[in-house]
Amino acid sequence: MLFRLKFFGLPRSLPAATRSLSSPTQQAVVHHPYFVPRNSNGSLPVYTDIRNGGTRLLLTVRNIDGNIPALAKDLSDSLSPSGSPEASRLRFRVQSSKHLIIQGGSGRLKYNIIDWLSQKGF
Repeated sequence: MLFRLKFFGLPRSLPAATRSLSSPTQQAVVHHPYFVPRNSNGSLPVYTDIRNGGTRLLLTVRNIDGNIPALAKDLSDSLSPSGSPEASRLRFRVQSSKHLIIQGGSGRLKYNIIDWLSQKGF
């Protein structure tokens, strides 16, 4: 028993109840009206689709559970300032009740969406 305590770096003077390896402190959980699960590779399901010979870029966020228009509103509010030319070009639409299609963005917008979703805890 003494070897195990030294191995894990726990002091021997603690009571037995507190000596067990406890879970780290939990952060405050924020609930959103939508959920974006990760795919089987552990990545966020944000994909690009280039159409019309490279002149039209579509970004797809797949397999969204919950309120997809709320996700579209949160994305549009946080990724581009309202009234900017980029914000006026972005178009959001829901496809087959589980996917969000974003049209009019640039190639770097995909990485901005992935970073934003990661910051939200997805």
